[in-house]
Amino acid sequence: MTLTTKTIGPLSCQIYDELQNDQTPNIIVIVCHGFGAPGDDLVPLGPEILRSNPDLADRVRFVFPAAPLSLIEMGIPGGRAWWMLDVAELNAAIESGRIRDQRNTTPDGLLEAAQQLREFIDELQKESGLPLSQFVMAGFSQGSMISTEVALNLPEPPAALIIWSGTLLCEQRWKSLAEKSEKFPVLQSHGRQDPILPYDGAIWLKELLEQHQFEVDFSEFMGPHTIPEIALAKFGALLQNLTSSP
Repeated sequence: MTLTTKTIGPLSCQIYDELQNDQTPNIIVIVCHGFGAPGDDLVPLGPEILRSNPDLADRVRFVFPAAPLSLIEMGIPGGRAWWMLDVAELNAAIESGRIRDQRNTTPDGLLEAAQQLREFIDELQKESGLPLSQFVMAGFSQGSMISTEVALNLPEPPAALIIWSGTLLCEQRWKSLAEKSEKFPVLQSHGRQDPILPYDGAIWLKELLEQHQFEVDFSEFMGPHTIPEIALAKFGALLQNLTSSP
């Protein structure tokens, strides 16, 4: 087992794998954390997936980039963000139970963060020698939104896109990108009781992707803003399928 901290292009990251020294992975999984979390927030998913799927140990490398913005000035030491949020507006929406319809919103900083993540992927691709078709894009919450933006905009399709507790943003832009993009499988999960990114927003995103011929495996669950066991089980099964393909 190795866990390495490294700067690749514009972003710092943690890399987790159980490969031997000279082994090249079949699949590289890039996992983007959510708003306010530290850069290593989702690192435990790597060992958890490999414990459940031990034959992936010599095939998969997990890479966990830290978002570029520090939230220390917002009173969240260690917290990071892909772009800034109006936390007061978010808290007011949660308290009132108001659905946050962000379909027509392109948040300030989203496209800049996507460019940084894209540069990170380009450097990772050069280092690994693997084509984009052997990269999986995954993310939770804000991390799933940046992963969606980047996956739809890659010059060739990734192996898959994983959306945990995401939502539909910049609808016209994503529609245009989805029309042009080659298709790839999508795993999506969302809690019926999510107070932060309401369930409706996840359905709007699912429908947009399906309207453009993406195959979406959607898991709803009775729960809040989190990654459920069913989503992790499907994630492991997808990686098994991707690494066993000829």
